[in-house]
Amino acid sequence: MLCLRSRTEPEWLERAIGHTNEILIDHAHCERKAASQALAMLARYPDRPELVAPLLALAREELEHFELVLAILHQRQVPMDSQAPSGYQAALHAVVRKGMPEKLIDLLLIAALIEARSCERFKLLADHHPDPVLAKAFRSLLESEARHHAVFVRLAEAYQDRVAVQTRLQQLAEHERQVLEQLPPMPRIHA
Repeated sequence: MLCLRSRTEPEWLERAIGHTNEILIDHAHCERKAASQALAMLARYPDRPELVAPLLALAREELEHFELVLAILHQRQVPMDSQAPSGYQAALHAVVRKGMPEKLIDLLLIAALIEARSCERFKLLADHHPDPVLAKAFRSLLESEARHHAVFVRLAEAYQDRVAVQTRLQQLAEHERQVLEQLPPMPRIHA
């Protein structure tokens, strides 16, 4: 079950469908960043062998999704373009605690929230996008995002008891809700 504290507004879906190419470009960037961040976490915490297998598998899958989205863009004859950050991820990371294991737990739970929001929004796109090929692609992405969400929560629970992790996850989910309220509307998965 996703841990989100807010639901995406219908206006986001309208904006996303009306700007499908921008959503695809944004998500290509998200997949690339997710793979990079999983590998960076492995580099940052080499003393945590329990992270290796799950994060390597996750990084591989994120790169496969990056390739998938790039192929969709290519089929649509849409060039991949650079993008300024929306501010979503930076705002989420602004509340990461110091010290261990709290910092690692927060990083894992923030990653879980990002995956949960992606999952929620891909479900909307899968259910409502008028292009059946894209709707099918969005459905496959949402299933992976849900699985990734669960992986990150499970990894956090390796460092602290489940009740404490769930409490912190709810605190971070409330922060994520507030972050989304403050962002200007953009055709992005996380804005």
